[in-house]
Amino acid sequence: LRAVSFLCGVTFGMPAMQKLLTKQELFERRLEIALEASGLDLWENDLSTGEVIFGLSKVFDQLGYAQQDTAAYIDDIFALMHPDDIATVKLAVERHIEGQTSRYYSEFRLRNQAGEWVWFANYGKIVDRDEHNRGHRFTGVCFNLEEQVRYKEELNALNARLAAQNEQLEQMNKELHRLANYDALTNTVNRRRLMELGQEAVEHAQRSNLPLALMLIDIDFFKLINDTWGHLAGDQAIKAVARHCEEKLKDLVTEDQTATLGRFGGEEFTVLLPSLTLADANTLANQICSSIAQQGVWLPEVDQVVPVTVSIGVAELSRIKRGGLSELIEAADRALYEAKRSGRNKVCALKV
Repeated sequence: LRAVSFLCGVTFGMPAMQKLLTKQELFERRLEIALEASGLDLWENDLSTGEVIFGLSKVFDQLGYAQQDTAAYIDDIFALMHPDDIATVKLAVERHIEGQTSRYYSEFRLRNQAGEWVWFANYGKIVDRDEHNRGHRFTGVCFNLEEQVRYKEELNALNARLAAQNEQLEQMNKELHRLANYDALTNTVNRRRLMELGQEAVEHAQRSNLPLALMLIDIDFFKLINDTWGHLAGDQAIKAVARHCEEKLKDLVTEDQTATLGRFGGEEFTVLLPSLTLADANTLANQICSSIAQQGVWLPEVDQVVPVTVSIGVAELSRIKRGGLSELIEAADRALYEAKRSGRNKVCALKV
C-alpha cells in the first residue's frame, strides 16, 4: 500500500478502501488479467445440455461480429467454421470426450464479418469426469493463430526458395564438375581427369596383382578431313569416333570397374582397360578399328558419309617390371607410332 501510495502520489487510508475481495473474487480477477494479457478467450460447455455456458466473446470481437451476431453463432460455432476443418475438430472433441486423449486440441479457420478466413486454436479438458469416465464440464481456451500461421507460411515459402536455390546450386556444381572433368565436344573424360583415373588404375592393378591395358586411338589423316570438309566436319569426325568407341566399350564390364574412354587431345583418344590383358585389349582394339573403317562418318552439312579410319596403339602394364602410368602411356604411344608407320588403319601392341 505504501509503495502504491508513493508511486501514485496519493495517500490512502484504510477507511477509504472498499470491502475486501473474497478468495473466489480475487481468483477470478487474477484469471481475467492473465487471460487478457495472454490473449486467451476462456470458454465452457455443458456436455449434458450442449449449452455454451460462457466464453468466446474475444473471438467474436476479433472476427468483427456485433453482440447480436454473437448470440446467433455462440451455440453453433461450426456455422462459421471452414468446411474443410469441421470433421477434424469434431473428431478431436469426440476422442477427448471418449477418454482417448488426455486433452483436446484443434486448429481451424473461422469466417470473419468481412468473409475472410482467420486461423484459431482450441485447447480444453473435461474437468469433472465421474466414476464412469463421463464428464459434464468441458472447459478450455481459444486463441488467435493468424500470426503463427502467417509466420509458418512465410517460413515455408523461404524454405521453398532455399530448396530451389540449393537445387540450382547443386546443378551448377554438377555442371562445374562436368566442365572440370569432361571434354565439351565428346562428353568423354578430359586429359586431366584421365590422368587421375589412370594413376588410380595403375595403383589398383599393382596392389591387386591384376593386369591393366591402355589404348591410344588416333584419327588417320585428320588434317586432310579439316582441309577438305572444314573444321565442323573435323569435329563431327571426332564425335563419331568417340561414339564408335563407346558403343564397343559399353558392354565391357570387368570384375573391378568399367573401361574409361577419354579425349587425350586433338583427334586422339585414350581408353583405360582395368583387368584386361594385352591379348584381350588387342582384340577389342581391332574391333573398334574395323567398325570405324566400315561405317565412316556421316556429315549432315554435306549430306554424305566420309571415310574415316583410326590407328590404335595398345599396351599392358607388366606386373613384373612394375612400370607406372607414364611408362604405360609411353608404350601405347610407341605402339601407335608403329601402327601409323606401317600403314595406318591398324592396331599394334606392346607390353611395358
